[in-house]
Amino acid sequence: MSANASSHREAPLIAGMPQYDNTDLYAFRSPERPGSVTLAANWIPFEEPGGGPNFYSFATDAHYDIHVDNDHDAKADMTFRWTFKDHYRSKDTFLYANGPVTGLNDENLNFYQTYRLVRIKGNKTRVLVKNRKVAPSNVGKGTMPDYESLRDQAVTNIGKAGRSFVGQAEDSFFLDLRVFDLLYGGDFSETGDDTLAGFNVNSVALQVPRRWVAKKHDPKKNPIIGTWTTTSKKSVGGGYRQVSRLGMPLVNEVVLPLKVKDAFNASKPTQDGAALGYVTDPELPKLIEAVYGIDAPETPRNDLVSVFLTGVEGLNKPAGKITPSEQLRLNMSTPVTEDPNRLGVIGGDNQGFPNGRRLADDVIDIALQVVEGELVGNPNDLGDGVNRNDAAFSDTFPYLALPVSGSDADPHPTAGAGPVSSSAVGEVLQNRTVSMSALGVGMVALVMGGAGLARRRRTSHEA
Repeated sequence: MSANASSHREAPLIAGMPQYDNTDLYAFRSPERPGSVTLAANWIPFEEPGGGPNFYSFATDAHYDIHVDNDHDAKADMTFRWTFKDHYRSKDTFLYANGPVTGLNDENLNFYQTYRLVRIKGNKTRVLVKNRKVAPSNVGKGTMPDYESLRDQAVTNIGKAGRSFVGQAEDSFFLDLRVFDLLYGGDFSETGDDTLAGFNVNSVALQVPRRWVAKKHDPKKNPIIGTWTTTSKKSVGGGYRQVSRLGMPLVNEVVLPLKVKDAFNASKPTQDGAALGYVTDPELPKLIEAVYGIDAPETPRNDLVSVFLTGVEGLNKPAGKITPSEQLRLNMSTPVTEDPNRLGVIGGDNQGFPNGRRLADDVIDIALQVVEGELVGNPNDLGDGVNRNDAAFSDTFPYLALPVSGSDADPHPTAGAGPVSSSAVGEVLQNRTVSMSALGVGMVALVMGGAGLARRRRTSHEA
């Protein structure tokens, strides 16, 4: 069984470089500030909370970027860039902190990082945050008795309109990753466990007015943006080389074959047309056919191109000319709902995934239901048995769940709804009349966040 997630260890080279590995990207209208959008991104997969004495930090020789394309030419119209510096109060100790830490400026915090955040537009660079401390790794209750207070202190204002946070958080993605063990064990027996429960990541979160990122600063006329993250590592010659890239979840991990994964991480969205064949002739339906005997749909899969490369008509597809490219697209004019549905668009909540991505959007269940035909007249209630994150998200910026404490003796609980029932499995296996054009839309599911075929009965969709 392979332990992977949304761009967690998705390509051979980046798997050995966790400090530079993008794991997830989120983009959504801010619920308590609907005139703004929040962009959040995670790095460093599978941070074991107690993994000292050297805990988790951003690389100091890297550019951590979130790019925004607002004129749909597959080129960044602006880039938000984070860079980091290390600081030690003493190197005569092995301790990360040598006493209780009650504030970010506490002298007991022996190691800490600071960051600089800039916005790049064309050849102009504006400093948004000059020198702020990063919220540290959550070593444990003895060292950090009130970690939430430390996290709150790491939120800073950007003028009157924006806010920034950088620090550790609990991994926002929730799913059963045993899909990689022959599609849930080869018999649907491996479901219901949140594989990422209890692991942390390093996160950045940025809240800015919609006008900052809209074309011509007009979010009413130009509401749709595309966004993606990259990490670039400083080379021996002094320049920076892109080593990781992420827009929609799981694209590089599952859509692309091994031979092009590293190349994708180094590529630009303008080059995505070269990967068209992996969309129109996807591998996943063939694997499903081999493991479960369900016939793969006919190719070419032209029905998948709009979701993968252009946005969905009437949802987040821009008007006018579009350069096809893989990005997480957000329609900033979609009203903020008072009753979010974890299933996003297919749950009747157009503010949710794949119209951007919120932290609580259940991209795996969305994917599973699309796989079996939710979008083509075959409604269903599929799921992997993991319906929500194991840690609670906040209602206010930066929204991310607090990181798991290093003093937790059991940081990786089973957080799902348990294994799928054998009767439900049998029903799926016996149902050979399922529309295979629906299964073909499984590639949409990959672009939207994952794949799997475990059947779980529910009496209603859970918000």
